[in-house]
Amino acid sequence: MNKTAIFIFSDPKNGGEEALGRAFNGLAAAYDIKQSGGEVSVTFQGAGTRWASLITQADHPLHGLYNLVKGNVVGVSCGCADVFGAAEEAKACGFEVISENPVPGTSGLASFGKLLKFGTTILTF
Repeated sequence: MNKTAIFIFSDPKNGGEEALGRAFNGLAAAYDIKQSGGEVSVTFQGAGTRWASLITQADHPLHGLYNLVKGNVVGVSCGCADVFGAAEEAKACGFEVISENPVPGTSGLASFGKLLKFGTTILTF
């Protein structure tokens, strides 16, 4: 099985049930791949960076599932977290900020190019 990278873009602030469903399915896919012996990573990007401060709360509906894949979460995209006001909360919740793609005018983003270069399958939610 090749490597799989899951990116969660859904916005918990404005997306309602659909956003929750997309985040749930992204984390559930990570769990499934992990249980199947595959190599998987989860990154929160765009407005999805806002999930960091929510899913780490014990009473959040995604908290249990998050804990099952916590070791596969690589972090939040730095530039996106900056734009969506989630950087400080993500750091406070223990999330790494990823800035490997130095897009001009940003503090850096997660890199799709690096993943594709090595044949990683990318799933977005």
